[in-house]
Amino acid sequence: MIPVRGFEDKTVAVFGLGRTGLTAARALIAGGAKVALWDEKEAGREAARAEGLPVVDLSTADWSQFAALMLSPGVPLTHPKPHWTVDKAKEAGVEILGDVELFARTVNAAPEHKKPKIIAITGTNGKSTTTALIGHLCRQAGRDTRVGGNIGAGILGLEDMHGGAVYVLELSSYQLDLTSSLHADATVLLNLSPDHIDRHGSMEGYIAAKRRIFLNQGKGDTAIIGVDDPWCQQICTEITAANRRTIWPISAGKAMGRGVYALQGVLYDATGERVTEMADLLRARSLPGRHNWQNAAAAYAAAIAIGIPPVQAVEGLMTFPGLAHRMETVGKIGKVAFVNDSKATNADAARQAMSSYPKFYWIAGGVPKAGGIEDLVDLFPRVACAYLIGQAAEDFGKTLDGKAPVKQCGDIETAVAAAHADAAATGQDAIVLLSPACASFDQFSDFEARGEAFRAAVNGLVKPKAKRA
Repeated sequence: MIPVRGFEDKTVAVFGLGRTGLTAARALIAGGAKVALWDEKEAGREAARAEGLPVVDLSTADWSQFAALMLSPGVPLTHPKPHWTVDKAKEAGVEILGDVELFARTVNAAPEHKKPKIIAITGTNGKSTTTALIGHLCRQAGRDTRVGGNIGAGILGLEDMHGGAVYVLELSSYQLDLTSSLHADATVLLNLSPDHIDRHGSMEGYIAAKRRIFLNQGKGDTAIIGVDDPWCQQICTEITAANRRTIWPISAGKAMGRGVYALQGVLYDATGERVTEMADLLRARSLPGRHNWQNAAAAYAAAIAIGIPPVQAVEGLMTFPGLAHRMETVGKIGKVAFVNDSKATNADAARQAMSSYPKFYWIAGGVPKAGGIEDLVDLFPRVACAYLIGQAAEDFGKTLDGKAPVKQCGDIETAVAAAHADAAATGQDAIVLLSPACASFDQFSDFEARGEAFRAAVNGLVKPKAKRA
């Protein structure tokens, strides 16, 4: 745990008692603060009480006693409308911040010899894989590495800092909205496409949140920016002209005179005076496809930015075991392989997996994002059959009508069974792909729970043979 500094003997209100809120409360108390915790769900309040943490109804509390409001990232800050705790905090002049900001202020207050290296990663797609990959590269190079934020452990639940530590942090747009003091030695912005517009009001609001990752960088720091989409390309151009930091563009589709890029699976380093061929990514079994080549370019750049030798960074790329719920093969029955890509929560993310297979049996659906799956129409000829689940099932069926066979399944278990039956009947090698192109919240707590349900359904297809009498 990282004890939070700066709120000694002050009271901080904490709203939202999931992983982030409870972890932040513990860290605040460890640093000498007092806390007042609240959640609209009884389960959250009970979880706090079970730990002996003080539960206070913030709807009736005296807000003049609070030094700050620690808001969990899932709680609306501005759109579709501010949460009532946000309104109360503003009325009382109480500062609103998130757990990443608490971490940042604690790091900034530490003596210079105790400050760790920080690598911060964001983007619409690929950030979890890239975060895990950077963590792997750092560990393989012998660095004391902690990985967290929007992946794995809450940031304040990581081990306490020291001067030799490296924090590798995945940051969502929700987290960045609540962060103003973070100074990262290396930042990564992978890509941008329309997502979470309901929470940011517009694409411009979403981009503004993502750009906050570059706050406080200056001379000696490195910004690594994907330039394969127009939004990131524009950001790269703008901050190149405006800041003293080192800027390395990355690409998985074009050669560049500066930065790191991959062409046809070959990784090139153009961060120095000459372009050097560094690795054949086709040999990296857990990094298939062009989208993973971008992830690899970003991870390699981030690693060398904090002083890891290029040769060691390349060795790490080749030994990366992959990330759960991202193009993860969870089983094979006969000639049918089952691929868990539950982390594909929007159409652009699903495209990455769908582009990797010439033919597949597709399980999709959940809570749809803006635009649904219209942008995937060029990939529909690859869909042997679509097995639709969740809220989006009916609309997705209309989009696919006449372009690919469709079966309305309702839930994961039914979809897995139907897809397996159809795929196995061909007698040929086949892929059953869960790549939902949707959020999971209609049927699951998160994409991880959805992925685990897929894994369980696959395992349920393998029935033990009956014993002979």
